[in-house]
Amino acid sequence: MISRDLPRICVSAGSSGSGKTTFTCGLLRALIRRNKVPAAFKCGPDYIDPMFHREVTGVHSAALDLFLCNKETVNRLLYENACGDPRKDIAVLEGAMGFYDGLGGTTTKASAWDIARATGTPVILVEDCRFLSVSLAARIKGLVSFRKQNLIRGVALNRISPRRYPGMRSLIEEETGVPVLGFLPPEEDWLIPSRHLGLVTAGEIKNIRETIDRIAAVLEQTVDLGAIEAVARSASPVSVEDEPGIAPVRARKIRIGIARDRAFCFYYEDSLRLLKKLGAELVPFSPLEDSFPPGLDGLILGGGYPELYAAGLSENTRLRGDIRDALLSGMPCIAECGGFMYLHEELIGKDGQGYPMVKAISGSCRPMPRLVRFGYGSYTARHDNLLCAAGDTIPGHEFHYWESDNPGTDFTGCKPVTGETWPCINADGRLFAGFPHIHLYGKPAMARRFLERCAGGW
Repeated sequence: MISRDLPRICVSAGSSGSGKTTFTCGLLRALIRRNKVPAAFKCGPDYIDPMFHREVTGVHSAALDLFLCNKETVNRLLYENACGDPRKDIAVLEGAMGFYDGLGGTTTKASAWDIARATGTPVILVEDCRFLSVSLAARIKGLVSFRKQNLIRGVALNRISPRRYPGMRSLIEEETGVPVLGFLPPEEDWLIPSRHLGLVTAGEIKNIRETIDRIAAVLEQTVDLGAIEAVARSASPVSVEDEPGIAPVRARKIRIGIARDRAFCFYYEDSLRLLKKLGAELVPFSPLEDSFPPGLDGLILGGGYPELYAAGLSENTRLRGDIRDALLSGMPCIAECGGFMYLHEELIGKDGQGYPMVKAISGSCRPMPRLVRFGYGSYTARHDNLLCAAGDTIPGHEFHYWESDNPGTDFTGCKPVTGETWPCINADGRLFAGFPHIHLYGKPAMARRFLERCAGGW
């Protein structure tokens, strides 16, 4: 067992839209300005908020998810991402949705509360004060009393004027016993825009770094950052089992092409880090602009927004042809959600036009009027395939407005709460392609199996 002190907090809220991302990014920047070296995390299966953490603050960010990974793995990822660098002296975890909202909207499993409890992380609630006065105190009191082991140690008020703040602070502290640690005033130009998958990516927002700098400067004036650091220091040490040595799959590096650009940007960095531990050399390339990298042993096409860049992806005809030829020749490939859509014969773009794609999978992908199978799922293999054996189950997550004519039938998907099942995923000995996003640390044997197939040649 290894253990290390790690001051840390979890930023959560009673509901989505309360300002967690705004507060978290401003706090990370303010901590940096106080000569701290923070690590950042997102609770849940989100890709976009960790991208915000990284791009607007320069702070590495990782996902912590108790459905995709077990408790021991979540603590391992917390330890490795925060304690693995001796310079890092504080960690900030951003919760997802409401504090207790977990699987299927009916359980607390995999909620921010579940993550905070599993990792022993004190919680600061960010609460939106618009349209609420005394009722906000009742809401906070309800959040505190709903579960005995809640770890709530403070509240920050969002979108409240300096004039209202003293009265609301006194009310909340008297009624709930929870200290109020500061506030953010209502500023419309601080709002972070969203699109159909949630927030837009940080690189798409004009002057985002300047905006976060302004938020940090206000936080320094309106929030007791010393009190927040004191809450963080109250966290118990992070303890994990000694990790056994990970043997590379083979002596020489296994070259894996990774699609990374504006269209394909959703990756769990810890999944990629695991591949590197196992001996992979990751070779990034842009399906929008680049040619096919030479000497690849395998390919990963992650999620993202191919529907927004369908015209540009289609125009890169040489790359599309090279990928198709490589896959038909047997190159091992993992394609998740957006990457899966890219492999089809056709993709209907956001503009409503149809665009030719790689044509390694028959059929077309088209937009739907609402989310398709949103949320967590368990996926059981019907036969041996690139990532697992017949009968094995993989945890995953889906979030997509596009549907496929050919979603696959090689796995059976199952909702963890309702038990609803459906056929899904195109998979064989060389291909795993479907809408689910997976975390390789959820079942590390998948990463080794993939690289072993890549090392076997094609």
